[in-house]
Amino acid sequence: MPDSAYIFDAVRTPRSKGKAGGSLNEVKPVALAAGLLKGLQSRHDLDTARIDDVILGCTAPVSEQGSCIAKAATQFANWDQSVPAFQLDRFCASGLEAVNIAAAKVSSGQEDLIVAGGVESMSRVPIGSAGGPMFADPEFVINHSSVPQGIGADLIATLDGYRREDVDAYALESQRRASQARDNGWFDGSVIPVVDNNGLPILERDDYIRADTSLQTLASLKPAFAKMAAMGMDQMAISRYPDVERIEHVHTPGNSSGIVDGAAAVMIGSEQAGKDIGLTPRGRIVAVAVLACDPVIMLTGPGPAAKKCLAKAGLNVCDIDLWEINEAFAAVAMRYMRDLGIDHEVTNVNGGAIAMGHPLGATGAMLVSTMLDELERRSLKRGMLSLCVGGGMGISTLIERV
Repeated sequence: MPDSAYIFDAVRTPRSKGKAGGSLNEVKPVALAAGLLKGLQSRHDLDTARIDDVILGCTAPVSEQGSCIAKAATQFANWDQSVPAFQLDRFCASGLEAVNIAAAKVSSGQEDLIVAGGVESMSRVPIGSAGGPMFADPEFVINHSSVPQGIGADLIATLDGYRREDVDAYALESQRRASQARDNGWFDGSVIPVVDNNGLPILERDDYIRADTSLQTLASLKPAFAKMAAMGMDQMAISRYPDVERIEHVHTPGNSSGIVDGAAAVMIGSEQAGKDIGLTPRGRIVAVAVLACDPVIMLTGPGPAAKKCLAKAGLNVCDIDLWEINEAFAAVAMRYMRDLGIDHEVTNVNGGAIAMGHPLGATGAMLVSTMLDELERRSLKRGMLSLCVGGGMGISTLIERV
């Protein structure tokens, strides 16, 4: 990038079950996002008129999340009326795409200070509410073999030889790492509690993590996508992968990402903007990349995206200290590590979406705070963030601590 885009802060809400009964079900999505904007303002005594734009990812921009929820959030937070905003949807990459667009705007000199992130209240606006041809139009689905993502995940596991025991073991470790990080307070610096209208706390820490998970409980869960497979989805996928005789359905609710509510916000700006208002950079966005692979298997894009990002930065795998891959499914993370030749010891070191959940439009931006906090805690330099994306896309962002 021509000029550096600096990360001045990265915050998120806690995550909670994205269904009725979840701790955040009572909170409107606009309030989830606005709470973070208020938090940033308070943490930095911020004159919000200095913000050039607010960009929020959201994969279901309808109902309570419709009508440009990003602009609604700025008003709900009582930010200066001069602050514009917009919302975008690149499926699960939406939050990170918002960050990347903000970085591009700052690097180009178009704007100086932006807040980017995402919001998803999956308990109030259920997954799939936005509809669309990719998974809801029979003509599109049949002509393009557009199978559900879980079928793609099971196809990856079948092709790579990951057994049920393998993906369950990965899931158990995600729970262990996330529990350890939460209980040791490693997330606390970036988590802004969700409060009610009286300022009383609704949720202060992630409560989706299941610290008591065992291999026995994971093994007892039934495959999540077997019924879809029996409806012809397996045959559609196999028609594109004829060397596969039978897809092994190994993914369950226990080794797949959880449905949760949550939001994230990252403040990105130029060096001069930081100096002007007294902000000290915590990190720098080094390079970004997005691409698309086979839309049938759908979830193999993260590894190639990370390689593209490395090439843009002129770096190699050995130059990266820590890696974050969104755990949409266990096999996605395992394929990512295989593609890049990296070890689990440096990947998702504090667990991932299998344990903490995946608030679709917000997750990518959440990874920024997770990575930045851990780079600081370990006094390391560079981290790569990656997500698989619907339609076969993959996205990556390389950041470094400053």
